[in-house]
Amino acid sequence: MELSEVEEYMQKAVQATQRNFNTVRTGRASTSLLDRIQVEYYGTPTPLKSIANVSTPDSSTITIQPFDASSLGDIERAIGMSDLGLTPNNDGKLVRLNIPPLTEERRKQLVKMVGKMAEEGKVSIRNIRRDGIDSVRKLEKNSEISEDEASDRQDNIQKLTDNYVKKIDEITKEKEKEILSV
Repeated sequence: MELSEVEEYMQKAVQATQRNFNTVRTGRASTSLLDRIQVEYYGTPTPLKSIANVSTPDSSTITIQPFDASSLGDIERAIGMSDLGLTPNNDGKLVRLNIPPLTEERRKQLVKMVGKMAEEGKVSIRNIRRDGIDSVRKLEKNSEISEDEASDRQDNIQKLTDNYVKKIDEITKEKEKEILSV
């Protein structure tokens, strides 16, 4: 595994963590809250955004207009069963989600959830580091690179790891600040 590959995988881990953060409620309506919602559509779990038009008419409402009106009940059920903690309102044509202001207790729960997501991102970066270092050790064992070169490569992989873990810490602090600001 080359250093550029290690860096690419670590960038993807940070991007995946950022996408997970986008699905966490911050008190404002955002269509990205529904990114993880899967709707049972004709027996197949389908991403909500591929069977409905999702929009935010104002800062405290999300509207979901299905392309197929018969899927309204399925959409409502999927949102009700999700971990969003929102109650869908169905008016026969579209589903409305009112985003209530967050309580202090709920904000603290969301910060904990963001912390867990951040830790998952850091673990994936550490796994990438382990794989990179293992491949360097294998090259050294097979006498394809010298001991000094192996040591340099391992140092570079560790520097990348530290850098990307720091990036996850930065986006975590940003998200926590966003959640805690009233």
